[in-house]
Amino acid sequence: MSKLGNLGSQASSPAQALKTLYTPEQRIRRDATRWTLVQGILAPVQFVVFLISLALVLRYLFNGEGFAIATASIVVKTLVLYAIMITGSIWEREVFGCYLFAPAFFWEDVFSFLVLGLHTGYLIALFAGIGGPREQMLLALAAYASYFVNATQFLLKLRAARRDERIASAAAPSVSGSRA
Repeated sequence: MSKLGNLGSQASSPAQALKTLYTPEQRIRRDATRWTLVQGILAPVQFVVFLISLALVLRYLFNGEGFAIATASIVVKTLVLYAIMITGSIWEREVFGCYLFAPAFFWEDVFSFLVLGLHTGYLIALFAGIGGPREQMLLALAAYASYFVNATQFLLKLRAARRDERIASAAAPSVSGSRA
């Protein structure tokens, strides 16, 4: 769940009727902030942690082996999630001027709260002893399913941002050529 796009401005040419993800000012702020790099590092780290933890959780559910390591991996995954959410909020503030719910990220942020809620619910169940090991692992799987959906949302934003960059690069010579 990293923050990499915005539905901020209209495209500059009539042929580009769809909205771009960044205004020119937002693109400059995005490129200038160190939080873009932080998000770019944390997002794949979180995904790798997710894949390892998912394998450990599934191993426990299918074989009954490795509860302690699966539990530790879920806690690590949750901590990485908190880190990316906090730094993502800072990134969103620097690029869009608000910590959460910038128009470009409204639905991603809404869904992120579900992801956070499920992960936090798992931690509460774990530390309060609510449910047995199997129920806790199933709650972790629900959290992971929501994370996967949310990660897909952000990957689609990244793809759209890259598309917009290609369009802007292709349009730049024609704009400067028409002014000459």
